[in-house]
Amino acid sequence: MLSRAAAIRRGAAAAFSTVSAKSETGLYGFDVLRTAKGFRRFVDDAIRRSDELVAYVAQMPPSAEIVRAMDEISNTVCTVIDSAELCRNTHPDREFVEEADKASMMIYEHLQYLNTNTTLYNAILKAESEGALLTDEARRAATTLRVDFEKGGIHLPKDKLEHISQLNLEIAQLGRKFNENVMNKPGFVDVYPASRVPRHMQHLFKTVYRFKPGNSEKQSNQMDTTRQKGLRVVTDSENLSTVLRCISDEEVRKHIYIVGNSEPRENIGVLNELRDARDEFAKTMGCKSYADFAIRPNMASSADVVMSFLGDLSDIVRLKADKEFKSIQDFKRRVCNEKSADLEPWDEDYFIGMMKSSVHNLDSSVTAKYFPVSQCLKGLNVLVESLFGATFHQIPMRHGESWHPDVIKLSLRHPDEIIALVCNFSSGITARLSHGQVETLFHEFGHALHSLLSRTEYQHFSGTRVALDVAETPSNLFECYAWDYRVLKKFAVDETTGDPIPEKLVKALTASRNMFQATELQRQIFYSIMDLTLFGEQASTPMDTVSTVADLKRKHTSGKYVEGTNWHARFTHLINYGAGYYTYLYARCFASTIWQQICQEDPLSRSTGSAIRDKLLRYGGSKDPSTLLKDFAGDAIIRNSGTGIIPDISSLCREIGL
Repeated sequence: MLSRAAAIRRGAAAAFSTVSAKSETGLYGFDVLRTAKGFRRFVDDAIRRSDELVAYVAQMPPSAEIVRAMDEISNTVCTVIDSAELCRNTHPDREFVEEADKASMMIYEHLQYLNTNTTLYNAILKAESEGALLTDEARRAATTLRVDFEKGGIHLPKDKLEHISQLNLEIAQLGRKFNENVMNKPGFVDVYPASRVPRHMQHLFKTVYRFKPGNSEKQSNQMDTTRQKGLRVVTDSENLSTVLRCISDEEVRKHIYIVGNSEPRENIGVLNELRDARDEFAKTMGCKSYADFAIRPNMASSADVVMSFLGDLSDIVRLKADKEFKSIQDFKRRVCNEKSADLEPWDEDYFIGMMKSSVHNLDSSVTAKYFPVSQCLKGLNVLVESLFGATFHQIPMRHGESWHPDVIKLSLRHPDEIIALVCNFSSGITARLSHGQVETLFHEFGHALHSLLSRTEYQHFSGTRVALDVAETPSNLFECYAWDYRVLKKFAVDETTGDPIPEKLVKALTASRNMFQATELQRQIFYSIMDLTLFGEQASTPMDTVSTVADLKRKHTSGKYVEGTNWHARFTHLINYGAGYYTYLYARCFASTIWQQICQEDPLSRSTGSAIRDKLLRYGGSKDPSTLLKDFAGDAIIRNSGTGIIPDISSLCREIGL
């Protein structure tokens, strides 16, 4: 009835509620969420309403009303899941997070009951088979609902169905455990002395002390000690990225890289259990691997089609990526005055940043002055007004509606829509953003627009509830807007002078981004192949995931693998998008084609906006995705490959200079 991944995407991209006239409300505008424990009633109410709808469907003759009622069941459950996931990922209050976590698990268990409910399944079969559905969207909705049921094994014999249900629950629990380990066990490194970390970064880390032997000769039989200040660097993803980009001390980078890419070790065992459970699930469902089970409903249709696409792309990008790697290595040798120095994995981000700065003379503080959050929000308004003739308005938060005082609420002209973009920017509305953060804002804005501007008969097809192959296409497309000078000059202005961002600066930012695009693309290909391999067809002997990932890195990237590390143990995409990470590359190819063929000539014109809205966003998942893409950008945007569909890569190749 409901794809778990689709619900997570919707919850992560945007949360919706209906505004009432009351001055006080609960979280996200739901009165029931005035307190953390309100999530319990939220779940109970959703279960009660969905049970009423199940009873309603049971006494109904085959008709489109069956699809509508089941769509309401899906919406009722989605509302809780979306709210719980949003709360779990953003709320600063631990009690709210814990209650949302419990609510998520409770509603997921109820979802399992709904997905194995034969009354609903038989009703949708009858509606499909007896010709009771008169519109294309109703027929597509019925088919989608039936397929969703069958993903849960409802069509299988009772013993197999019970086994599938148990495996589904086990898989959900293992995924939760994996993510909790990543959050709670990131590892840390104590750096001594503190001076090895640049002074301007030291406030980011906790101060620690140690006692070390001193040099006093006053007493021969008693060791003098001195207290030395250090810094504890927790090696979560954010800190790891910051350190590897900004700390000049190679030994510090090395130590932090190794620890950061070796924790949490417990997740190696969790991942092995997850792989076994998913493999057993897929085989019980009649598929040769979990990857094939996961990809079968998508445009690609099989793991073999995706792996062939990724392998070809890996071969195409290799030569340029190797050249980029050599250029970084040569740069390190010149800077360090070591003719034979190797480029180590903990060196790459540091020297890439140094190279970009030396070539383009970019000062992040100068760039950021053009991107205060307030101006960036004006930029979003420029987009919706220019493209769609709509406007955003900031709406005051009612008491209890928000999870943090810095959260702002924006509304389109449509009175029944509210939007919440999930982006973490320090200092709220007064913050200044890096250009990378502006790109992130536009990316999430693309997801939000997909939901806000879809006009489907059924919520089951609304916005991002599309085939996973195309879900990231609007977000990738709107990233392109964040790099276009014609767009940036409309809102990126100096706070003190009012001058728009110089075109020269935007060209420098673009040139900096383009310097190592093959390296970044190669990394994404490696991630996708790794994901597909881990959940692909299993050999007779158990897989050692550490050595498997190491071999794939050596084969598909230009850089080194560091023995003893197990970076994939913190790659949470393996949980939420198991065997689906490739879809980011699919979406990037689609977005590159759409940008170059539809948007690039006049990105802010109303005709461009009409095309984006009327041929892409409005349909959500209500239209076959391959038909949707071809109607929008022409037949050449996709290609047939065996039994499945792959993107045309020519636009992406042009974009990165291949």
